[in-house]
Amino acid sequence: MKKKIVFICILLFITVFCYGQSNFLKGEELLMYNKPSEALDFLVRALSEDPSNVTSYLYLGIVYEQLGMVDEAIAVYRRALPIAGNLSVYIANNLGNVYFNRGNVDMAEQYYTQAIGFNGVFSSAYLGRANTRIRAGNLQNAVSDYEHYLTLEPRSPQRGSIEQLVTLVHSEFAAEEMRKLIAEEEARRIAEERQRLLDAVSASLQSVAESSQGISFGAEGVEHYHGEFELE
Repeated sequence: MKKKIVFICILLFITVFCYGQSNFLKGEELLMYNKPSEALDFLVRALSEDPSNVTSYLYLGIVYEQLGMVDEAIAVYRRALPIAGNLSVYIANNLGNVYFNRGNVDMAEQYYTQAIGFNGVFSSAYLGRANTRIRAGNLQNAVSDYEHYLTLEPRSPQRGSIEQLVTLVHSEFAAEEMRKLIAEEEARRIAEERQRLLDAVSASLQSVAESSQGISFGAEGVEHYHGEFELE
């Protein structure tokens, strides 16, 4: 009887385990066939059956992204990140992508940077952070990330576009420096011209002041008596 109960428990465990695996595998298969709406329910069930399966979080987040359910994708990724282990870099990078597409460049850069912290040679995070920095107007650091990305991915199909963009940014740097030099030179010329005008006006006023200067006689009107007083 005891053996029978043990056997039933084992059978039940295998059934539940296989059912859970079935949901995960079915969801994974549908995702790979680019059928996110069909994969959704299977992955939700798989995750509820095994909340420790980080890949389920990852797949479910991707499905939410593909279905335009941005808030749900963010929530799933953020739940997964503390337990993601060796998948942390992918979770953080995906969070960067979601926030970038939402237009939140500060959060996007934060998660791309976190992904790079998890794996310093994860090229996609450098590319994502570079694009984020371009959007934020942080051109110098964007160029640094693009160049780092090309070092990691020398045969990237994006290489031509990236090199063209980097050239444009360097041209903008050069143009900005030229504008600064011109502005500084113009400011210096204006300052010198203003000073010449001030000197000329002050010199003219000084000349007028000197030509109208009166002569001071001091105590010339006081008579001096050089003798002795006599008392009568």
